Amino acid sequence: MIERSDDGDIAVLRLAHGPVNAMDLELCESLIAQFHSLVTDPARAVVLIGSGSSFSAGVDLRRFLDGGADYVKRFLPALAGCFQAAFELTTPVVAAVNGHAIAGGCVLAATADVTLMTDGKGRIGVPEIKVGVPFPRIALEVLRYAVGEVAARRLVLGARTYPPTEAKALGLVDDLVEGDDLLARAVQAARELAEQAPADTFAATKTQLRREALERTARYADDDATAIQLWSSRATDGWTARYLESITRR
Repeated sequence: MIERSDDGDIAVLRLAHGPVNAMDLELCESLIAQFHSLVTDPARAVVLIGSGSSFSAGVDLRRFLDGGADYVKRFLPALAGCFQAAFELTTPVVAAVNGHAIAGGCVLAATADVTLMTDGKGRIGVPEIKVGVPFPRIALEVLRYAVGEVAARRLVLGARTYPPTEAKALGLVDDLVEGDDLLARAVQAARELAEQAPADTFAATKTQLRREALERTARYADDDATAIQLWSSRATDGWTARYLESITRR
């Protein structure tokens, strides 16, 4: 599900999970394991990239609907856990968004220190509220950290997806890159982050910058219990099923 192929001292992690790298229980658990292993890894920086035409199209809604409440109780903590493991990693991280990055895929990209995106047909955004479900708390904090309070509110409540040029203007991505150059540019950006300061100084600074977001995540942990309750309701009340049908008919 996660393919690793290092470029020298840069760890390159590629999501390789089905045609659109949809986020299910197994992918989230694999991401958690990968990010936790990087805490003690000798790699100086990390590049996270997708495969095919998508970085990640977000949560696997069919799996969610099939699994129901029992699946939700396992999946939501894993989804929050993969966002948190990525966000807490003190090593430099660059997201190379090679195509669509929707909902959870957008949040995962936003956990990075630098986010690059292919200047193509891919879209990025967080339409989760249209699905009928809230994000776990850590996802909101990641977005707030990435783009600021006002932009995060507009992203979440507006529930749109954006083409690359608009995403850059919003601050969701830092720069746009031609598709063939994306991985090389991402590795270069990761190496520049790693070389600009001693590793312990970078780690301490990154921790300082992200501390308040992580403290709020812990303080409002009850939000995740509410999320589990609402996701469980959406698994059976027809809202998410109708949303899925509407987007697959397009």
